[in-house]
Amino acid sequence: MAYPGFGAYGGYSGQIPGMQMTMGQPMPGAVANMPHGAYSGYSAYSGTYSAAADPMWPYFAAIAGQDGEVDAGELQRCLTQSGISGTYSPFSLETCRIMIALMDRDNTGKMGFNEFKELWAALYAWKQNFMMIDQDRSGTVERHELSQVIAAMGYRLSPQTLTAIVKRYSKNGRIFFDDYVACCVKLRALTDFFRRRDSMQQGYVNFLYDDFLHCIMAI
Repeated sequence: MAYPGFGAYGGYSGQIPGMQMTMGQPMPGAVANMPHGAYSGYSAYSGTYSAAADPMWPYFAAIAGQDGEVDAGELQRCLTQSGISGTYSPFSLETCRIMIALMDRDNTGKMGFNEFKELWAALYAWKQNFMMIDQDRSGTVERHELSQVIAAMGYRLSPQTLTAIVKRYSKNGRIFFDDYVACCVKLRALTDFFRRRDSMQQGYVNFLYDDFLHCIMAI
């Protein structure tokens, strides 16, 4: 069974939206020509690379806590100020929590600089996908459009599962960008959790109840 990969985030072009910048304007330090799949390894930070020399470092340092990492509240303020959702209303705190859970490889509950940059790349790709289906520029998409984009990202889900997803992430029949991001993150995280346990790539696994709860509660 083939599982959707990191490339399912969409057409990342190397331009990352920045705080206090117009959506779509490149941020300094954007990673040019990043191949699909680089999200999981992020090889740009190896060897003697100095994060402080990165043009994006000041943006990170401006929102990071004294510990040099970004928590969910700090990420929420960053995304709200960036206007990436199309408005300046508060970005969903719950969505910020699950994004950090996806990126948090060292289990600190926060993001370091490398993880922060990876998240901006993924957010940009999600934003491009969202804008493609939000053709009337209302800042929301309809239920059937969400189902279409999920399928376009490579997920092969039953109509019943798609209906459950749409009900979970829609408000009065419309899906806002932060809910769309939450849906993308959870699909990716749950798929990755399942894929790691499906060593034979058969589409089914056996795992303990506690293992299942750990996955569900962590994201």
